[in-house]
Amino acid sequence: MKFRESGMPDEDYWESLFDVEAILSRFGFDAKTGDVAELGCGYGTFTIPLAKRIRGIVHAIDIDAAMVERTRQRAAAENLANVRPVQRDVAADGFGVLDDSCDACLLFNILHGEDPKGLLCAARESVHRGGLVAVIHWRADIVTPRGPSAAIRPKPGQILAWAAGAGDLAPALDAPVFPLPPWHYGLKLFKR
Repeated sequence: MKFRESGMPDEDYWESLFDVEAILSRFGFDAKTGDVAELGCGYGTFTIPLAKRIRGIVHAIDIDAAMVERTRQRAAAENLANVRPVQRDVAADGFGVLDDSCDACLLFNILHGEDPKGLLCAARESVHRGGLVAVIHWRADIVTPRGPSAAIRPKPGQILAWAAGAGDLAPALDAPVFPLPPWHYGLKLFKR
């Protein structure tokens, strides 16, 4: 199922809205990081830079075949053998990776969907104990150039409550919620 208000603008414009390297650094992705599952890879905006940083595989998942193909093209152009783009409906079928197999899971600008707690549960299943569920979303307290309507944008407190309800996900002890200027915030959740 495609999530409500999840349309994509032009690729160049979309990529101008993020400081991708700063976001990946804030979450601590580096050469020690193993496999990562990414929900909603889109154009590969985060996929490609992430794959260059980590030793593991990036399982780049999207429901849109055109997005999967674009990510595949970009990975091939960069000669990245550690990107596995796949078309999949995560809401219906999960991430398609073995349970407890990933160091991290990315839920970037996706928790405005109809079942955010279900997505958090699926993300939790994909990561091993101590694994990271990395979340970013558009801020709801300011006007932003893109993103879903403010009415359906989750606030950090809502995400933390959903994570608690999903079971076995705990916020980071040091600054679990942090700003990602100019338009986003981030959360670090860890599987207990």
